[in-house]
This record gives sequence, structure tokens and C-alpha cells, in this order.
Amino acid sequence: MSDANPGPGDAAAARFRQRFERLEAEVGQVIVGQTEVVRSVLAALCAGGHVLLEGVPGLGKTLLVRSLSEALRLPFGRVQFTPDLMPADILGTHILLEQDGRREMTFRRGPVFTSLLLADEINRATPKTQSALLEAMAERRVTIGGVGHELPSPFFVLATQNPLEMEGTYPLPEAQLDRFLAKVHVPFPTLDELSTIIDRTTGTAAATIEPVLDGPALLEMQRTVRQVLLAEPVKRYALRVVLGTHPEGPGATDTAQRYLRYGASPRGAQSIILLARTFALLDGRAQVGLRDVRRAVLPALRHRVIANFEAEGEGLGPAALLGRILDEVPEQVGAVADEAQRG
Repeated sequence: MSDANPGPGDAAAARFRQRFERLEAEVGQVIVGQTEVVRSVLAALCAGGHVLLEGVPGLGKTLLVRSLSEALRLPFGRVQFTPDLMPADILGTHILLEQDGRREMTFRRGPVFTSLLLADEINRATPKTQSALLEAMAERRVTIGGVGHELPSPFFVLATQNPLEMEGTYPLPEAQLDRFLAKVHVPFPTLDELSTIIDRTTGTAAATIEPVLDGPALLEMQRTVRQVLLAEPVKRYALRVVLGTHPEGPGATDTAQRYLRYGASPRGAQSIILLARTFALLDGRAQVGLRDVRRAVLPALRHRVIANFEAEGEGLGPAALLGRILDEVPEQVGAVADEAQRG
């Protein structure tokens, strides 16, 4: 084993699943369909990371985040990103106040000082403003005027963005994308789902959400995730998948060499492991399996690999490329060989 901890106890694992299912059910009262989207977002939160939701307007991305904020007893803030938004509008700024004839500079906190921050349509702001969240997302703190300010715990950024092909959007810098633990694609609803949406939104009945979790419970769930056992061969398989995305590396796959410009960062490997641990718990297991790693690869890496012109010309997106890479990276045989070589 690569972990020294004994793993989560049965009671902790059962409590995790019960809380997760309660939260999932509460959000599901408002969000129609999108089961995999909701589960991926909640899994990323339980893993302690930020989430980027991408989809065309009107698919309920903002509604999902707002519903989640209502189901959690956490301070909630929202920033509507626009081209004229400035970094100070997010982080805060120093203002000059006059009291009793005295003037003094006072720091007025921005909306980032919350536990759950909705960055709505984040790619409609300029890269300068987008980058204002870098320190907050990576270190849970911000520096204003040379003074550091700690953010609340827990702290999550749930961002929504429109596809880059739409007018008035700016691509997020690679460093910004790398701060998101997962990127989740929101698909268009099916006919039956669209019918249910119309019934709910054009009728008289309105669904209500009750808070089911608070901050301490969510922090406990995050600790439980990190206690899930990770065998050395499974860890090495996840690392080989990440190395397989680097076109010029020694572990490059054929797909990476042909279709990718850049591969995933070490944060990508961290994201895979944390999501895989969460998925294992949801399946009732206290140890990560290879299938958990495979399930975690797409949300963890789809925003961390950059395709080249040949891939774009053939219409191959991150999902298709990562699927091919998974097929090219050996599971059992390579894992056993690595373990034997290490011993």
C-alpha cells in the first residue's frame, strides 16, 4: 500500500454515503435529469476541489450551483463576470473612510470572502480579471496591498462558462484552468427531461430545497475521502495515464504523440486520485480500484490537455482523446511490472 492510514471505518464510510445521497436527492428536486453532472460536481466538492461547468446558456448551470448553495448551510456569494469587471470587484479594495474628523484606509472585502462562490460566466471577463482568482483557488487566501487575508474554510469556486466558440468569450488561461479539480460538461436535456423542465418552470408548483449539510459535515466528508486506501499499482496506473498525455515524454501514448500539444500537470494526477477515492466510497468500497481511476480521468483531465491542429481538424475533442489514451495505457500487466521493478 502507498498509504499508511488504516482506511475509513465502516461507520465513516456509511455516514459519507448517507450524507452524499441526501445532498444529491435534495439538489435533484430542482435539477431535472443531469444525474451524472450533479454527481460529478458533488464528488469534486467532497474531494475538496473547485468545479468548472461548461454548457450553452439555459441548461441550468447557474440553477445547479444556486440549488447546491441552498442545500448547504454555507455562506454563499455570486459574481456575474462581464468584460468591464475588475479584480477589485472580486477580491475587495481599500477605501478611505472619515470618522470623527479622522481619515483612515479600511479594507472592504469582496464577494470572494465566502465559502461557496459562484463565478457565473467566468469566461466573459478579461484574462486579467479571471486571474484574480488564482491565489484564492490555489491557497485559499488573497493578498491585497501586500497584506494576506485568509478565506473561510471550506472554500469552493463553482464556475460556469459558455463554450469558447460563442461571441464575447475569452479562453481561461491554462494556469487558471489547472486550479479546477474537475471540468464537467452539461449536455442538452432529452425529450422527456425537457418536458419535465417545461412542466416545472411554467406551472404553479415550485420546488423548495432544505439545507441538509453544514461546513463541519462537509469537511468531515473530505477527510473521509483522503482516508480511502490506494494500492501502489493503482496509483502507478493513474500516473502512467497522466504521463501518457505528454506527447514528448518517455511514457507518451500514440494518441498523445499525434494529437496533443501539451499534457496534464501534476495537479491532474492529484485530481484523478481524489476523485477516484470519492467514487470508490460511493460504490461502497474503502479502496480505490482501476475502474475508479478510469472514471475520474475525463473530469480531471479534460481541461488540462491541449489538442493540436490535427485533432481539431479531425473533430477530436478531449473526451475522445482521453478515451483513446485510456485504451492505450495498460492496466494490470503494466501495474504488476512496475511493482515488480520497484521491488
